[in-house]
Amino acid sequence: MGARILSAVPDHYDTLGVPRDADAQTIKSAYRKLALRYHPDRNNGDNEAEERFKAINAAYAVLSDPEKRARYDRYGDADAQAVFTGDIFDVFASVFGGGMARGRGQRQRGMAGEDLEVELEVTLEEARDGATLQVEVERFTACDHCHGQRSEPGGGGRRRCDTCGGAGQVRAQAQSFFGTVLTTQTCPSCRGQGEVIVTPCSVCRGAGRVPESATADVPLPKGIDGGYRLRIPREGNAGVDGGPTGDLYVYVQMAPHAHLVRDGDDLRSELRIGFAQAALGSCFEVPTLDGPELIEIAAGTHSGTEVRLPGKGMPRLRQVGHGDLLVTVVVETPRRLSKRARALLEEYAEEMGEPIEARETLAERIKGFLTGRKRRPGEEEAEDRHDAA
Repeated sequence: MGARILSAVPDHYDTLGVPRDADAQTIKSAYRKLALRYHPDRNNGDNEAEERFKAINAAYAVLSDPEKRARYDRYGDADAQAVFTGDIFDVFASVFGGGMARGRGQRQRGMAGEDLEVELEVTLEEARDGATLQVEVERFTACDHCHGQRSEPGGGGRRRCDTCGGAGQVRAQAQSFFGTVLTTQTCPSCRGQGEVIVTPCSVCRGAGRVPESATADVPLPKGIDGGYRLRIPREGNAGVDGGPTGDLYVYVQMAPHAHLVRDGDDLRSELRIGFAQAALGSCFEVPTLDGPELIEIAAGTHSGTEVRLPGKGMPRLRQVGHGDLLVTVVVETPRRLSKRARALLEEYAEEMGEPIEARETLAERIKGFLTGRKRRPGEEEAEDRHDAA
């Protein structure tokens, strides 16, 4: 397990009183015991108990989620995606159900705005620098005319819902095999608010929000790679009736680079050189994220040889240091030669003792067969050996 980043926030494991290798059931049992003990309904006016209740719920929200727990174990609260920022009573309700979820006499007011998702293509240079980019977002924002309250200013405001009598919930009866069953559900008229609008807003028609095209800033962590998801708080849809604004989730995709290919924290490129350059050795410019850099290729370099440029790769995400740049040498064999170049290569082959035997082309063999040309000395024996093989 990687090293943790220290944080002023209390350790989640210490908050629940469980070891770091505790399983899911142990964590849940510890949470249930502590949540009931420090619930505001059982500690009227005790601010210390309320703060403890918040910390307990925040700890459970992270440790009960495998992905968030893994990120918390590695990065601690320094990682925005491993930090709980939701409603603590929603966490309580998810474990215990309704009942004490929001305290006596409290009714949730307002509807939270929806989270939004966008994709963002990032260049290697932007990922290397940790640039702040902008994305276009189509979202709902609070109506300026009614300030998200859905009611026409001066139009009578709100009144108690006649359907639920202000309770926000209605009861219904249903017949089942076991007899009559009473169920409670959110009031369809006021959507659980207990109030209805007297005169809806003339601009948003009582919706409380209107569509807009906006831009959102996306700060990139240095060294980020494709496939990561970034959360931008409060850049989603606006809530209704005072509900919280949703978040914006940005999915990062890496844009292809003209010369470099990413391989984790390393970068890779190819350097294509000629046969003579590989044999004799030479100096070449290769592209890096900091501009061209001169490297030396030793005499006798073979195709496939890698030249490493330390520290010329990508920053290690949330760690110290950089990866390397690996340049793969590709020795190219010429396909077309001038007469002089061919003569020089034949002279080189003779000097190095590399026999070069001229072979008939297929066209020449066909032409000889059609014209009845006799085979040259040695051809018959060679062909017989070939046929025998």
